[in-house]
Order: sequence, then structure tokens, then C-alpha cells
Amino acid sequence: MEPDDLDRQLISLLQADARMATADLARKLGVARTTVVARLARLQRTGVIVGYTVRLGADAAQPAVRAHVGITVQPRSGPAVIAALQRLPELVQLSSVSGEFDYIALLQAPSTQRLDALLDTIGQVDGVLKTTTSVVLAVRIDRQG
Repeated sequence: MEPDDLDRQLISLLQADARMATADLARKLGVARTTVVARLARLQRTGVIVGYTVRLGADAAQPAVRAHVGITVQPRSGPAVIAALQRLPELVQLSSVSGEFDYIALLQAPSTQRLDALLDTIGQVDGVLKTTTSVVLAVRIDRQG
């Protein structure tokens, strides 16, 4: 089921503050609280909303080291590799891509030592054939946040 305008407004409010009470959401949307509860349940059940998260402030959100890691995996080992990588709290994003790599991971670590340890961990995951890392020196344009 495709989200309608009310669903999109609800999602937008939650993206700004995922902890907003359902009564506050209902008030801002001009609908009954039970409508919000039902919409949230449907959006979660249909996979439109798959979770809630915490956004950190500017100082806390920028660890000392960020890196993009190209990961090449053995055929049919993708699901197991993804499951192993999902357990790394420093993994910010994992994208499947076309080209030289199967996946590109965005890592954020507090130090180069921790990044080195993460790269060792990733390299030891069963099914990972090769990694190639590019450390972010500076962010020139950031439209994410």
C-alpha cells in the first residue's frame, strides 16, 4: 500500500522527532490519536517504517575518522556478510553497488586505531574476499543533515 499524504506528513514529523508522543503527532496532523496509532501500526507492518533511531548533535555525530570501504564477497555469501557487518556499531551505512565491489560501507570511528581494528574485523568475516578503504579527509558538501 502506497503511503498517502497523511502518512507522508506523519513520517516527516517522526523523522524530525521520533520520540514525539502520539497525542502531539495527532494534534499537529489534526487527526485523532487513534488514527495516528493505526497509521503507525500499518506503516510498520507494511515495512514503510522499519525502525526508530537517535540522531546525534554536530559534535557527537562526527567521530575523528570516517572511511568508505569497498567490500568484495564470495558468490552467495552476501546475506551472511551483511549479518556480520550489521553487528558493528561503527557501520553507518552499507550499500550494495555495481562495479568493482559488491558493497560499500561507511564507517565512523573515534580513532585510526579503531578504524584499523574494524578493517581487520571486516576482512576476517567469512565470505569477504577483499576490502579497499578510502579515508575521508574532508566533507565538501553534505546534504544529509
